[in-house]
Amino acid sequence: MSGVERLRFDSGRTAIYKYAVEPFDGEDQILKAAARSGIPVPHIIGSIAREGTLGMVIEDLGEAVGEPEDIDGAVAAVALHEAPAAASLPVMDEGALAALPELALGHLRRLREAGRWTEDAADVAAMLEALAVSAVKRASGAELAPFGWVHSEFHPTSLHFGEEGWRLLDFARAFTGPGLLDLASWHGTLDDPDPIRLRAFIEAYVAAGGAKDALAERGGLPAERWALGWHRVWAVEWFMEQAVKWINDPSSDPLYIKAVRRHLVAAARLLDA
Repeated sequence: MSGVERLRFDSGRTAIYKYAVEPFDGEDQILKAAARSGIPVPHIIGSIAREGTLGMVIEDLGEAVGEPEDIDGAVAAVALHEAPAAASLPVMDEGALAALPELALGHLRRLREAGRWTEDAADVAAMLEALAVSAVKRASGAELAPFGWVHSEFHPTSLHFGEEGWRLLDFARAFTGPGLLDLASWHGTLDDPDPIRLRAFIEAYVAAGGAKDALAERGGLPAERWALGWHRVWAVEWFMEQAVKWINDPSSDPLYIKAVRRHLVAAARLLDA
């Protein structure tokens, strides 16, 4: 759905060409908004979007000079979350967060109407229904600080360290919402959620100048469990939307069901659903 190539010119200059299709075709506008908010991002040389396809040329940041560590992620997250919010971004407030399980159930209904996800997915429906019952209670506190820019793909691979400092990359799915979701995404989703590890990362974030309320309980849960649980719910809704709309490939259903189930089991445990 997206890709990058390095362009080399006769003058010796280089640039990066990035292309993307829906729903990632608005990244150029998001990068421009991020730059206006003072967030360190690559400079856009030029871009064009037509019929759901984006092409943009951005500055070449060169080869990375080091791998980001947790302290680097904490510092970058502070800069991101302290930046002025962009009015153009979609908003994930408390109500929108609480609605995620029902949205996912809607995706499931459409998949089943198409004759998909009808076998070996009964537990997926049950877990989503349980999460929906407790969603309003557990979403409480979503608008506590930090609330503003959310990168949504905040991983070490999205933080580039070059000769001239660091830049954040890959803003295609940025929104306004709880910054804790970024912190919960930093260590990835391949391993089981680790609340102790995330707690240490949140503490490092606060020590680096992040909002102290990042450590506050919300939804009746410790911040780290709340963040990890809701991040998994957010990921589940996105995976299911891809399955029914953006990818829409029945042959990929077993992989999507496996991923959704794994994240739902974790979310139900973390959110006490």
